[in-house]
Amino acid sequence: MAAPSGGRSGGGASMWAALLLAAVALGPAEAASEPTTVAFDVQPGGVVHSFSQDVGPGGKYTCVFTYASQGGTNERWQMSLGTSEDNQHFTCTIWRPQGKSYLYFTQFRAEVRGAEVEYGMAYSQAAFERESDVPLKSEEFEVTKTAVSHRPGAFKAELSKLVIVARASRSEL
Repeated sequence: MAAPSGGRSGGGASMWAALLLAAVALGPAEAASEPTTVAFDVQPGGVVHSFSQDVGPGGKYTCVFTYASQGGTNERWQMSLGTSEDNQHFTCTIWRPQGKSYLYFTQFRAEVRGAEVEYGMAYSQAAFERESDVPLKSEEFEVTKTAVSHRPGAFKAELSKLVIVARASRSEL
């Protein structure tokens, strides 16, 4: 099964799997720097909130998580960013470390700046203890050149994790 591509043409499932595995496998010995992980609160109340973080030399890349949610109280989430050794790829993972969010998301968007999305995935549940990641159905979200976001009318309000693998924008030659 190929990764959702939001209508973009590209390689098959093996290329996406290889890219994702390469991004996940980035360790201290291979990465230009240690992956950066920052905790932040996801706040309910129906108001649109954003959280962003820069990574790479001179803050070359930015990952921005914009959302609105309802119900419950604040949840502690994390954003992790890492770059490849040559600084041509970066990953942005946004997730709730406890696995499942109990908030009702009315919208979400994970956007990258300074790069183009090569792989993007959204999950209703993040891996925790004996539980595995549970991906959203492909019709619930879309992947574009710069973002992974909800599809209005199709998104079922459950979100616990987002993953983006991006490549440096071609305009930065």
